[in-house]
This record gives sequence, structure tokens and C-alpha cells, in this order.
Amino acid sequence: MCLSIPSKVIKIDKESEIAIVDTMGVQREASLMMMSQDDIKVGDYVLLHIGFVMNKIDEKEALLSIATYQEILQKMDEEERKRAILEDDECANRGIG
Repeated sequence: MCLSIPSKVIKIDKESEIAIVDTMGVQREASLMMMSQDDIKVGDYVLLHIGFVMNKIDEKEALLSIATYQEILQKMDEEERKRAILEDDECANRGIG
């Protein structure tokens, strides 16, 4: 199953169309190529898919989703938690080939 954890935009480089996002404490780069330049701002919550910001979501909805993910993560061991957070936007690559 592929689930996208809401990520908070913490920095935007408009020249390179790259956002730095925070996904439950893990920071990573995400491409803004699929979004209009003015659609995403620092502080927005977004959903990623294979390294691209695909859409912006409401902050209240994002926080509710994050709370649910935190409940799920508490039931996992440490290695499972790391994989779930670090690999959440790479699911499309699994099982192909």
C-alpha cells in the first residue's frame, strides 16, 4: 500500500524549483515542477509522490493525518519507523520491473 505522509514546506528555491520539506522530523528535497510557482509557500503542507510535490493540503487535515501516522508508528519497531518515514514518497518504484 502506498501512503503519502503530509510534509511541511520549510524552504523554497524558486530558481531550481525545489522545496525543502519536513516529514515528521526528516528533511528532504522535493521538486515543485508539477505545481504552479505561486501555489506553494513556506509553511504549507503538501503531499509528495516519487520526489515531486503533487498537491497542497489543508493544515488541519495534514495535522490530523500526521497524528494518525504517529499512532501507527508507535506500534512499529525502530527500523520499520525509519523506513516508513524515509521511503514514504518512493512507493511507485516498488514492485515494478
